[in-house]
Amino acid sequence: QVQLGESGGGLVQAGGSLRLSCAASGRTFSSYAMGWFRQAPGKAREFVAAISWSWSGIMTHYADSVKGRFTISRDNAKNTVYLQMNSLKPEDTAVYYCAADGVYHRLRAGVDDLDAWGQGTLVTVSS
Repeated sequence: QVQLGESGGGLVQAGGSLRLSCAASGRTFSSYAMGWFRQAPGKAREFVAAISWSWSGIMTHYADSVKGRFTISRDNAKNTVYLQMNSLKPEDTAVYYCAADGVYHRLRAGVDDLDAWGQGTLVTVSS
């Protein structure tokens, strides 16, 4: 079972950038699809980005609200997935969660029983 821990959250002004990191335990990191979700105060959790990996290549997907501003990447040698967030907006304020699952479409759907969830890291964007 993989365990996840996020870091990199904080307070940033609108238009600024942050990079979130999610470190995973375990020796099978490369077999997991990885993703980021967020939950703003009073709102439901929403999908942000996902990345898969296989010997044939990498696949990524983004929520429409972050396309062109956020980039998800992974370093299998470091068991880490990243979320580079640029041109941040106040509406990006949320707790950001890292997640992992062995099935990419389950991860993208954000089902509650994914293989692993992180504890979350708070991102606050001031106007």
